[in-house]
Amino acid sequence: FMIPGIDYIGITTPFYCNDGKGLFLFHKRSKNCRDEHDRWDPGSGQLEFGLTPEKNILKEVFEEYGCRGKIQEQLPAHSIFREWNGKKTHWLAIPFFVKVNSMEVKNNDLEKIDEIGWFKLENLPTPIHTGFYFTFNNYREYFDKYKD
Repeated sequence: FMIPGIDYIGITTPFYCNDGKGLFLFHKRSKNCRDEHDRWDPGSGQLEFGLTPEKNILKEVFEEYGCRGKIQEQLPAHSIFREWNGKKTHWLAIPFFVKVNSMEVKNNDLEKIDEIGWFKLENLPTPIHTGFYFTFNNYREYFDKYKD
């Protein structure tokens, strides 16, 4: 079978869940994830056939964090190129900021998420997911709007 991001361009819908007061939700990826084990990730999901990016985002937020979210803004779609375990990867990211109620958030995917936490953008956890690192550094002006 063909592997997204390696055999063809994968389409991912990253989401940056925040509480509307400057804190962002991240989770630590478990060894059961496809890649980037033990790295902190805001959350994402491959775009599923038949879903719009917006519907995919809200479905993934619920699957990973067990809560509903409200889309705040879409960032520009962009390619993320990287090398992982000696293989070149190419993902097209369609990212969104999503406001969630911090009291409703939980680790809703114990198989793939080892831990969750809330962080300020000035104090992100490490090591950070390489895809998020790329987007955060290249689209910083979007993130700055949600600092507090």
